[in-house]
Amino acid sequence: MVLHDQIRARIEPARARLLAHPLYGRMRSLADVRLFMRSHAFAVWDFMSLLKRLQRDLTCVTVPWVPVGDAEVRYLINEIVCGEESDIDPEGGRISHFDLYLRAMRAAGAEDRPIREVAAAIAGGTAFAEALRDANPPPAAARFTTATLTLACAGKTHEVAAAFTYGREDLIPEMFLEVVRRLSSDHPGKLDVFRYYLERHIEVDGGHHGEIARRMTALLCGADPRKAEEAAQAALAAVEARLALWDGILADLPVAA
Repeated sequence: MVLHDQIRARIEPARARLLAHPLYGRMRSLADVRLFMRSHAFAVWDFMSLLKRLQRDLTCVTVPWVPVGDAEVRYLINEIVCGEESDIDPEGGRISHFDLYLRAMRAAGAEDRPIREVAAAIAGGTAFAEALRDANPPPAAARFTTATLTLACAGKTHEVAAAFTYGREDLIPEMFLEVVRRLSSDHPGKLDVFRYYLERHIEVDGGHHGEIARRMTALLCGADPRKAEEAAQAALAAVEARLALWDGILADLPVAA
Protein backbone atom coordinates (compact mmCIF):
# COMPACT_ATOMS: atom_id res chain seq x y z
CA MET A 1 0.00 0.00 0.00
CA VAL A 2 1.45 3.39 -0.98
CA LEU A 3 1.79 5.94 1.82
CA HIS A 4 -1.06 8.15 0.61
CA ASP A 5 -3.50 5.24 0.63
CA GLN A 6 -2.24 4.09 4.03
CA ILE A 7 -2.77 7.50 5.61
CA ARG A 8 -6.13 8.10 3.94
CA ALA A 9 -7.38 4.74 5.18
CA ARG A 10 -6.33 5.66 8.72
CA ILE A 11 -7.99 9.08 8.74
CA GLU A 12 -11.06 8.34 6.59
CA PRO A 13 -13.60 7.73 9.40
CA ALA A 14 -12.62 10.97 11.14
CA ARG A 15 -12.42 12.83 7.85
CA ALA A 16 -15.91 11.65 6.91
CA ARG A 17 -17.25 12.94 10.24
CA LEU A 18 -15.55 16.25 9.61
CA LEU A 19 -17.00 16.68 6.13
CA ALA A 20 -20.48 15.86 7.45
CA HIS A 21 -20.15 17.94 10.61
CA PRO A 22 -23.42 19.56 11.74
CA LEU A 23 -21.64 22.92 11.98
CA TYR A 24 -22.05 23.45 8.23
CA GLY A 25 -25.80 23.03 8.36
CA ARG A 26 -26.08 25.47 11.27
CA MET A 27 -24.49 28.37 9.40
CA ARG A 28 -27.72 30.23 8.63
CA SER A 29 -26.88 33.88 9.18
CA LEU A 30 -24.14 36.46 8.83
CA ALA A 31 -23.79 36.41 12.62
CA ASP A 32 -23.10 32.66 12.48
CA VAL A 33 -20.36 33.17 9.88
CA ARG A 34 -18.81 35.90 12.02
CA LEU A 35 -18.59 33.52 14.99
CA PHE A 36 -17.07 30.86 12.74
CA MET A 37 -14.44 33.25 11.41
CA ARG A 38 -13.44 34.45 14.89
CA SER A 39 -12.21 30.94 15.75
CA HIS A 40 -11.24 29.68 12.29
CA ALA A 41 -8.79 32.58 11.94
CA PHE A 42 -6.48 30.76 14.35
CA ALA A 43 -6.39 27.70 12.08
CA VAL A 44 -5.53 29.95 9.13
CA TRP A 45 -2.74 31.55 11.15
CA ASP A 46 -1.17 28.46 12.74
CA PHE A 47 -1.11 26.66 9.38
CA MET A 48 1.80 28.94 8.50
CA SER A 49 3.82 27.72 11.48
CA LEU A 50 3.58 24.15 10.19
CA LEU A 51 4.67 25.38 6.78
CA LYS A 52 7.57 27.43 8.13
CA ARG A 53 8.76 24.53 10.28
CA LEU A 54 8.92 22.43 7.12
CA GLN A 55 10.73 25.15 5.21
CA ARG A 56 13.25 25.48 8.05
CA ASP A 57 13.90 21.73 8.14
CA LEU A 58 13.94 21.10 4.41
CA THR A 59 15.76 24.16 3.05
CA CYS A 60 18.54 26.46 4.19
CA VAL A 61 17.23 29.60 5.91
CA THR A 62 20.52 30.64 7.53
CA VAL A 63 23.46 32.75 6.38
CA PRO A 64 25.84 31.75 4.92
CA TRP A 65 23.73 29.51 2.72
CA VAL A 66 24.58 25.85 2.20
CA PRO A 67 22.63 23.24 0.21
CA VAL A 68 20.29 21.24 2.42
CA GLY A 69 18.46 17.99 1.77
CA ASP A 70 16.77 16.76 -1.36
CA ALA A 71 16.36 19.24 -4.23
CA GLU A 72 12.93 17.89 -5.14
CA VAL A 73 11.69 18.37 -1.56
CA ARG A 74 13.19 21.89 -1.50
CA TYR A 75 11.33 22.75 -4.66
CA LEU A 76 8.04 21.40 -3.35
CA ILE A 77 8.10 23.24 -0.03
CA ASN A 78 9.28 26.51 -1.56
CA GLU A 79 6.48 26.42 -4.12
CA ILE A 80 3.90 26.01 -1.36
CA VAL A 81 5.47 28.84 0.67
CA CYS A 82 5.36 31.13 -2.34
CA GLY A 83 1.66 30.46 -2.86
CA GLU A 84 0.68 30.79 0.80
CA GLU A 85 2.67 33.96 1.46
CA SER A 86 2.01 35.76 -1.81
CA ASP A 87 -1.15 34.52 -3.52
CA ILE A 88 -3.52 36.59 -5.66
CA ASP A 89 -6.15 38.81 -4.04
CA PRO A 90 -9.52 39.62 -5.65
CA GLU A 91 -8.02 42.68 -7.38
CA GLY A 92 -5.04 40.78 -8.79
CA GLY A 93 -2.49 42.00 -6.26
CA ARG A 94 -0.30 39.88 -4.00
CA ILE A 95 -1.39 38.86 -0.51
CA SER A 96 -0.80 36.09 2.00
CA HIS A 97 -3.69 33.77 2.76
CA PHE A 98 -3.64 34.99 6.37
CA ASP A 99 -3.88 38.65 5.40
CA LEU A 100 -6.61 37.76 2.92
CA TYR A 101 -8.53 36.12 5.74
CA LEU A 102 -8.13 39.19 7.95
CA ARG A 103 -9.47 41.31 5.10
CA ALA A 104 -12.43 38.94 4.83
CA MET A 105 -13.05 39.28 8.56
CA ARG A 106 -13.08 43.07 8.37
CA ALA A 107 -15.51 43.02 5.45
CA ALA A 108 -17.81 40.61 7.27
CA GLY A 109 -17.67 42.52 10.54
CA ALA A 110 -16.19 39.51 12.36
CA GLU A 111 -14.26 40.07 15.58
CA ASP A 112 -10.57 39.93 14.72
CA ARG A 113 -9.16 41.33 17.96
CA PRO A 114 -7.97 37.99 19.45
CA ILE A 115 -6.05 36.80 16.39
CA ARG A 116 -4.58 40.25 15.75
CA GLU A 117 -3.45 40.58 19.36
CA VAL A 118 -1.78 37.16 19.31
CA ALA A 119 0.08 37.90 16.08
CA ALA A 120 1.12 41.39 17.23
CA ALA A 121 2.30 40.17 20.63
CA ILE A 122 4.42 37.41 19.13
CA ALA A 123 5.87 39.87 16.60
CA GLY A 124 6.84 42.02 19.58
CA GLY A 125 8.67 39.18 21.30
CA THR A 126 6.00 37.77 23.61
CA ALA A 127 6.01 33.99 24.04
CA PHE A 128 3.17 32.18 22.29
CA ALA A 129 1.52 30.82 25.44
CA GLU A 130 1.50 34.25 27.08
CA ALA A 131 0.22 35.95 23.93
CA LEU A 132 -2.59 33.43 23.63
CA ARG A 133 -3.57 33.78 27.27
CA ASP A 134 -3.63 37.58 27.11
CA ALA A 135 -5.72 37.65 23.92
CA ASN A 136 -8.32 35.30 25.43
CA PRO A 137 -9.59 33.70 22.19
CA PRO A 138 -12.48 31.21 22.14
CA PRO A 139 -11.36 28.15 24.17
CA ALA A 140 -11.69 25.70 21.26
CA ALA A 141 -9.51 27.94 19.09
CA ALA A 142 -6.93 28.21 21.86
CA ARG A 143 -6.77 24.43 22.27
CA PHE A 144 -6.52 23.88 18.52
CA THR A 145 -3.73 26.35 17.90
CA THR A 146 -1.83 25.17 20.99
CA ALA A 147 -1.85 21.63 19.61
CA THR A 148 -0.67 22.91 16.23
CA LEU A 149 2.18 24.96 17.67
CA THR A 150 3.24 22.06 19.90
CA LEU A 151 3.56 19.86 16.83
CA ALA A 152 5.29 22.59 14.83
CA CYS A 153 7.87 23.08 17.58
CA ALA A 154 8.42 19.51 18.81
CA GLY A 155 7.18 17.08 16.16
CA LYS A 156 9.36 15.13 13.77
CA THR A 157 9.62 16.53 10.27
CA HIS A 158 7.60 13.75 8.65
CA GLU A 159 4.93 14.09 11.35
CA VAL A 160 4.63 17.82 10.69
CA ALA A 161 4.45 17.14 6.95
CA ALA A 162 1.67 14.59 7.39
CA ALA A 163 -0.38 16.89 9.63
CA PHE A 164 0.17 19.74 7.19
CA THR A 165 -0.86 17.60 4.23
CA TYR A 166 -3.75 15.53 5.54
CA GLY A 167 -4.98 17.63 8.45
CA ARG A 168 -5.65 20.68 6.27
CA GLU A 169 -6.22 19.24 2.79
CA ASP A 170 -9.62 19.13 1.09
CA LEU A 171 -11.60 19.62 4.29
CA ILE A 172 -14.07 22.32 3.19
CA PRO A 173 -17.14 20.62 1.75
CA GLU A 174 -19.02 22.09 -1.20
CA MET A 175 -22.07 22.42 1.05
CA PHE A 176 -20.32 25.02 3.21
CA LEU A 177 -19.19 26.99 0.18
CA GLU A 178 -22.77 27.05 -1.11
CA VAL A 179 -23.99 28.36 2.26
CA VAL A 180 -21.43 31.18 2.10
CA ARG A 181 -22.38 31.97 -1.49
CA ARG A 182 -26.06 32.22 -0.52
CA LEU A 183 -25.34 34.40 2.49
CA SER A 184 -23.04 36.54 0.36
CA SER A 185 -25.97 37.21 -1.99
CA ASP A 186 -28.18 38.09 0.98
CA HIS A 187 -25.57 40.48 2.44
CA PRO A 188 -23.93 42.29 -0.51
CA GLY A 189 -20.30 43.20 0.09
CA LYS A 190 -20.06 41.47 3.47
CA LEU A 191 -18.89 38.00 2.47
CA ASP A 192 -17.44 38.52 -1.00
CA VAL A 193 -13.84 38.35 0.23
CA PHE A 194 -14.57 35.33 2.44
CA ARG A 195 -16.20 33.55 -0.48
CA TYR A 196 -13.14 34.35 -2.61
CA TYR A 197 -10.87 33.02 0.15
CA LEU A 198 -12.77 29.73 0.32
CA GLU A 199 -12.87 29.32 -3.45
CA ARG A 200 -9.16 30.11 -3.71
CA HIS A 201 -8.37 27.76 -0.82
CA ILE A 202 -10.21 24.91 -2.51
CA GLU A 203 -8.57 25.64 -5.86
CA VAL A 204 -5.00 25.95 -4.60
CA ASP A 205 -4.72 23.92 -1.38
CA GLY A 206 -7.12 21.18 -2.40
CA GLY A 207 -5.63 20.91 -5.88
CA HIS A 208 -2.05 21.70 -6.86
CA HIS A 209 -0.69 22.31 -3.37
CA GLY A 210 -2.38 19.16 -2.08
CA GLU A 211 -0.60 17.04 -4.67
CA ILE A 212 2.73 18.73 -3.93
CA ALA A 213 2.32 18.16 -0.19
CA ARG A 214 1.49 14.47 -0.69
CA ARG A 215 4.65 14.00 -2.75
CA MET A 216 6.69 15.81 -0.11
CA THR A 217 5.31 13.65 2.71
CA ALA A 218 6.00 10.48 0.75
CA LEU A 219 9.59 11.54 0.07
CA LEU A 220 10.16 12.32 3.75
CA CYS A 221 8.85 8.93 4.88
CA GLY A 222 10.57 6.98 2.13
CA ALA A 223 10.29 3.23 2.67
CA ASP A 224 10.55 3.45 6.46
CA PRO A 225 7.49 1.74 8.03
CA ARG A 226 8.08 3.48 11.36
CA LYS A 227 7.96 6.90 9.74
CA ALA A 228 4.87 5.88 7.79
CA GLU A 229 3.09 4.87 10.99
CA GLU A 230 4.12 8.06 12.79
CA ALA A 231 2.93 10.11 9.83
CA ALA A 232 -0.44 8.36 9.85
CA GLN A 233 -0.84 8.99 13.59
CA ALA A 234 0.03 12.67 13.17
CA ALA A 235 -2.43 13.04 10.31
CA LEU A 236 -5.22 11.45 12.34
CA ALA A 237 -4.47 13.67 15.35
CA ALA A 238 -4.68 16.73 13.11
CA VAL A 239 -8.08 15.75 11.71
CA GLU A 240 -9.38 14.95 15.19
CA ALA A 241 -8.16 18.35 16.41
CA ARG A 242 -10.13 20.00 13.60
CA LEU A 243 -13.20 18.02 14.64
CA ALA A 244 -12.82 19.34 18.18
CA LEU A 245 -12.48 22.89 16.84
CA TRP A 246 -15.68 22.49 14.81
CA ASP A 247 -17.44 21.10 17.91
CA GLY A 248 -16.36 24.16 19.86
CA ILE A 249 -17.57 26.60 17.21
CA LEU A 250 -20.88 24.77 16.96
CA ALA A 251 -21.34 25.08 20.72
CA ASP A 252 -20.79 28.85 20.43
CA LEU A 253 -23.55 29.32 17.85
CA PRO A 254 -26.92 30.46 19.20
CA VAL A 255 -29.54 27.74 19.46
CA ALA A 256 -31.93 27.93 16.52
CA ALA A 257 -35.43 29.05 17.44
